[in-house]
Amino acid sequence: MKSERENLNIVVVGHVDHGKSTLIGRLLYDTNSLSSGAIEKVKKISAEKGKSFEYAYLLDAFEEEQKQGITIDITMIQFFTKKRDYVIIDAPGHKEFLKNMISGAASAEAAFLLIDAKEGIQEQTKRHGYILSLLGIKKVYVIVNKMDLVDYSEERFNELQQQFNEYLSNLNIYPEKYVPISAFNGENVTSKPKSMPWYRGDSVIETMDNIEKEKGIDEKALRFPIQDVYKFDSRRIIAGRIEAGTLKKGDEIVIYPSGKTTRVKSIEVWQEKDKTNVVKAGMSVGITVEDEFFNKRGEIICHKEERHVSTANIFNANIFWLGKNKLEKLKTYKLKLATQEIEFEVLSFNKVIDAVSLDSNEKLNAIKKNDVAEVTIKTKTSICFDAFSDTPALGRFVIIDDYNTAGGGIISSAEGSIKRGANEVKSKNIAIRKRLVSKKQREEALNQKGKVIWLTGLPGSGKNEIAVKLEKKLFDLGKKVYYIDSACLRFGLSSDLAFTKDDAREQTRRIAEVADLFADSGTITIVSSVSRYKDHREYAKEIIGNENYIEVLIEATDEICKKRNPNAFEIASEDAFKYEKSEYPVISLNISDTEFNSDKKAESIIELINL
Repeated sequence: MKSERENLNIVVVGHVDHGKSTLIGRLLYDTNSLSSGAIEKVKKISAEKGKSFEYAYLLDAFEEEQKQGITIDITMIQFFTKKRDYVIIDAPGHKEFLKNMISGAASAEAAFLLIDAKEGIQEQTKRHGYILSLLGIKKVYVIVNKMDLVDYSEERFNELQQQFNEYLSNLNIYPEKYVPISAFNGENVTSKPKSMPWYRGDSVIETMDNIEKEKGIDEKALRFPIQDVYKFDSRRIIAGRIEAGTLKKGDEIVIYPSGKTTRVKSIEVWQEKDKTNVVKAGMSVGITVEDEFFNKRGEIICHKEERHVSTANIFNANIFWLGKNKLEKLKTYKLKLATQEIEFEVLSFNKVIDAVSLDSNEKLNAIKKNDVAEVTIKTKTSICFDAFSDTPALGRFVIIDDYNTAGGGIISSAEGSIKRGANEVKSKNIAIRKRLVSKKQREEALNQKGKVIWLTGLPGSGKNEIAVKLEKKLFDLGKKVYYIDSACLRFGLSSDLAFTKDDAREQTRRIAEVADLFADSGTITIVSSVSRYKDHREYAKEIIGNENYIEVLIEATDEICKKRNPNAFEIASEDAFKYEKSEYPVISLNISDTEFNSDKKAESIIELINL
């Protein structure tokens, strides 16, 4: 049986007339990927125009385009080498067709960005670099074309490389390599360059073949959006399409945004002949689970031990507006992402690119048709998403305005999103700023995961004594750790709060906000807080994020608590011994007056949470 060949999508972008079509045409010609009829046609057209053979014409889809001398629509053309098959996406460079360039680049796994060696970096070259940044394309190769026009100068090549690196680094783009070529003369396209003996790197074709393809979608972290839940006899079947990863009977799963865990009990089929215990990305399936949760459309199923989906209600996105009416700041629209549908508003337009002029404007309250914008979005409640480059189906969305599809968007990064059902923000001119250091990078540098260990329980239960011992033991183990005592916050950040239920919720929110910042820095953060109401702790968990929050309940009898801390019960006499337990999995430590040993309890926590 013939094995299936690997496929890779590459988008080619750059300023108009910098040689994109010529490069692709040369690649097709030199690798015999075109029919003799196509080549003869180009020879005829070139002769009619009084030109030598024009490789760029091989890609022009219509005679009208050839007469205009510009490429308008996206050209997607198949191309192959001995190693694998390619889809080359020739995206327009002319400024009037920026929207088409964006839609073409969105499906690419790598990008070639062309620069004319003589003209150098143009404004549109920078814009295209910016668009690649918006789309989150990580593998970018800069092709310096028309080296023949600068006498194949190594000095000019190095100069352009330095200039462009300075610009791209501000966009978080770090090119894999720079490749000097002359597409028209065939220098360094499919063979080593004779005119550039100083260059010892790969040719364009070698560069393409050396691009490491991302692992298959079925090998990525599980993403299973719930389409619906059906009741058959005694079974509740969760149905949907697996967008990434592989799912097996018996797998331990987490259902977001709730964070509830369970196991796959069965994979359901209509006919016995289709019975299987394994399903993969691209398949529409039905499953049952061991625990009876109230599942609903829009929730996302992930594996417990894999990278979790991001959950937030404030995040940055890059949108393309196609509506007949303007997209307005703070107006309510509907967002559709996978099976989720939620109302949202644009909190701010952080950067807007006019599709015709390519001008950038950062002080707008609305954008018009065909504009591209980097925005901060706030949804009515938290949604689940990934960066587009990680899981395309969970990183792109559609915008509905007045029942009509009016635009689309891409989430380029989950970094900096706000993981909460946030209070109404009074300041409207705010945005989440991009950062150059991610949480993952900080965690790798510290060799640990940023987490919040939330010690909860009644006053006098012993949580504070355990917390200080836990901090010391983790510190002695070489961990970066910090203990936040909620009582200390009462003297500063929360000095304006009393001990009412509403103020207790606000105190929990403030602690969670601070703890989340510490965890984002890669620090293991310990919190000790009564937080007696389960909805308050669920709020804290939502702010911090399911994957970063570990709740430990320190249980002790009412008598023990009152004996150890009588003053606390006088202050809050109304709810003196009230404590609402959480419904999600919680580590629970039982404390007795005679056996209490904070050292041992701290050691137990370290062992149980396996930091």
